[in-house]
Amino acid sequence: MELSREKLIDMLGKMYKIRFFEEKVDYLFSLGLVHGTMHLSIGQEAVAVGAVSALKSDDYILSTHRGHGHCIAKGADINLMMAEFLGKETGYCKGRGGSMHIADIKSGNLGATGVVGGGIPISTGVGLSIKMRKTGQVVLCFFGDGAANLGAFHESLNLAAIWKLPVVFLCENNMYGMSMSVKKAVAIKDIAKRADSYGFPGEVVDGNDILAVYEFVLKAVKRARKGEGPSLIECKTYRWKGHSKSDQNLYRSKEEIGSWKKKCPIRRFKEKLISKDILTEEKIKVIEEDAKNIIEKAVDFANNSPEPSVEEIFEGVYS
Repeated sequence: MELSREKLIDMLGKMYKIRFFEEKVDYLFSLGLVHGTMHLSIGQEAVAVGAVSALKSDDYILSTHRGHGHCIAKGADINLMMAEFLGKETGYCKGRGGSMHIADIKSGNLGATGVVGGGIPISTGVGLSIKMRKTGQVVLCFFGDGAANLGAFHESLNLAAIWKLPVVFLCENNMYGMSMSVKKAVAIKDIAKRADSYGFPGEVVDGNDILAVYEFVLKAVKRARKGEGPSLIECKTYRWKGHSKSDQNLYRSKEEIGSWKKKCPIRRFKEKLISKDILTEEKIKVIEEDAKNIIEKAVDFANNSPEPSVEEIFEGVYS
């Protein structure tokens, strides 16, 4: 697996954008400027960027309620994302969707959803559409460990297997479904093993190693594109923050969180790039500052954008 220097730098830049975007919206929420709730993926950046980097620009993704990283990795306009967060007319969904409902059809992001596992059956439908249209595309479906216990998960994987659909099912196992430890919710060690039941590959990967995620997803994408059907990839990672903004983290210790912070996927990738003489500390600092500036400009864009008008309140409501 050989990646160009430009690709590696782009991947690092996207990881920084995700981290700084989420840290910024976390701060804005604390000021009361973001309404509703949101689910942060700080600590999980390697999964989003590594997986999406294995796709072509016209491939599709389906995201989750913890999907900001997926959106940015797929090339979303961060200005429009920030405007959506702040409920502005210039947002992706005109300020109506907020954190959990960002979609960017032009970039192939078919949308996030607040319904746990809601994207899994949809991805199977998208896979069927791709096969019927013979476009050679692939759909990458993100979901969490909690969603892997839903009936829709099993039904979707079974159907995708029978019809050999070009779907890559990616379980982002961050060890907790809300406050429920995956060790108490699943009797087997690896969720990926469930692929055995449906006759297609299931792989476990270190979700904090961006290059490992890229390699495993690329292998699954190539298989799907050749008409050989779906794969299930389980990326083991960890969310540093609570499940949502109302989570007080009473079910896990500071020591546990601290131990995972030492496995920071951004620091790990940065150190690898330095050790391979691809980047220096100074050049990485420039990439980091560029990412911060993009986020700050997005906040300015959102703050200067108009509020939705009352006259258009029913636009997009069909029933």
